[in-house]
Amino acid sequence: MESSDADASDYLIHTEPFYVEQGEEIAIFEAAWNNRIPVLLKGPTGCGKTRFMEYMAWRLKRPLITVSCHDDLTASDLVGRYLIIGGETRWIDGPLARAVRAGAICYLDEVVEARKDTTVVIHPLADDRRVLPIEKTGELLRADEHFCLAISYNPGYQSILKDLKQSTRQRFVAIEFGYPGAALETDIVMRETGLERQLATMLVKYAGMTRNLKGNGLDEGASTRLLVHTGKLIASGIEPRIACRSAIAEALTDEPDMLAAVNELGAALF
Repeated sequence: MESSDADASDYLIHTEPFYVEQGEEIAIFEAAWNNRIPVLLKGPTGCGKTRFMEYMAWRLKRPLITVSCHDDLTASDLVGRYLIIGGETRWIDGPLARAVRAGAICYLDEVVEARKDTTVVIHPLADDRRVLPIEKTGELLRADEHFCLAISYNPGYQSILKDLKQSTRQRFVAIEFGYPGAALETDIVMRETGLERQLATMLVKYAGMTRNLKGNGLDEGASTRLLVHTGKLIASGIEPRIACRSAIAEALTDEPDMLAAVNELGAALF
């Protein structure tokens, strides 16, 4: 079989990621990890779920193997497949199997975007069995004691057809994420971009305006991630209104009237 601790060592995070705790999420995740309970992260796009996972992997000193789920992601993409290498047929572990063997954290980002058979594969790992059946090889892979399964999704954005089934979600401890409060979000933007407080405060105020439009023309408001992108453009010399248009308005919508409205909000502030 392929994969070992040496392989997973490439996924270790050696430098502490910048993360500011909003509630009790660090303690909850550590308790879940210590008790071998899988974790579900819920929250809007760009609110810090992935950064939180990077921080926890660094804190727990475990490799982090992240899979960005999409419509074409199959169970074989996660578990592994036979490949012809150098004229030989060899089994190659997928990211999930690699994480299970090495005691890594496997993070399935936006899991509901994956095909249905993908969700079924994780069920035996997400309960007391903690096993991964590999049908193509006949192996029943038992998870290393340090293995952790974490998944995320955005309940406010997903359609009912892509919601998590109860049979899946009741296997997980859930941690809900939201956008930080204005003061904390301002500190984050300043730390990530180097902007002065006045500009960072204005960006956070602008984000709040766009978030008020959620459900009234916008699927999502500006995320903390988009604010950081905008701040970095401004710090690089881009005029604030142009940075807001490129990094926020254009990222949020293509609809002409709504685009004009979001740009007007930015023009009023900057």
